[in-house]
Amino acid sequence: MDTGAHQRILVTGGAGFIGSHLILRLVKEFPQWMIHNLDALTYAADLSALLPISQAPNYHFHHLDITDVDALTELWSTYPFDAVIHLAAESHVDRSILNPLSFVQTNVMGTVTLLNVARNTWGDRKDVRFYHVSTDEVYGSLGEEGFFSEETAYDPHSPYSASKASSDHFVRAYGETYGMPFVISNCSNNYGANQFPEKLIPLFINNIINNKPLPVYGDGKYTRDWLFVNDHASAIDLVFHKGKTNETYNIGGFNEWKNIDLI
Repeated sequence: MDTGAHQRILVTGGAGFIGSHLILRLVKEFPQWMIHNLDALTYAADLSALLPISQAPNYHFHHLDITDVDALTELWSTYPFDAVIHLAAESHVDRSILNPLSFVQTNVMGTVTLLNVARNTWGDRKDVRFYHVSTDEVYGSLGEEGFFSEETAYDPHSPYSASKASSDHFVRAYGETYGMPFVISNCSNNYGANQFPEKLIPLFINNIINNKPLPVYGDGKYTRDWLFVNDHASAIDLVFHKGKTNETYNIGGFNEWKNIDLI
């Protein structure tokens, strides 16, 4: 896509773990862009991670929910965005089991609301991009060997992964039905600084430091690929600039571990 001098980029979920690392990168690397961070500031958000760039002239924060169509429409009319990088999502599997409807509301309805506002504003523009950041959990469980590919069949196993699979399908449907230029990436499990402490790696580090039990679910042989969050932010940057319109890209760390071995 055209990445000229007057780009207005909307990043949703920019106060979250991955989003904050991405915004730090974009604000510093692309001073000619206006980076707009939209976040509802739910439990996992942390604006303190963005303090280094909070006063940057090319950064703006908006405390909004992606399901609020009126607020989104007003925001879009005030700042005619040229692209969206959509990370805002409920993302914890255990929470999705306890409250699946909140995941449907944010991950499915929020994405569709964002798509609708973008479509109504962009019309037939082709110099725009809707970049949807998703997860490899839409593919199901990874075996002891091999990798997911972009052609792997969807096989979600939790309300969380089902909601992300649904949002992926809606993004593709808007591309096919309305001609909206999009790109999707599906990443593996991220780790790194400022991660919310209920995620596996920070949870176990905190429990070890505080001499608490280490809760291993099942036999611990579930295999996951681990991706350093700064590498993910770099990959998002690359896909945003160089990715082919209406394509999907898997982003992994080539770093597979059984949970029990990692622990």
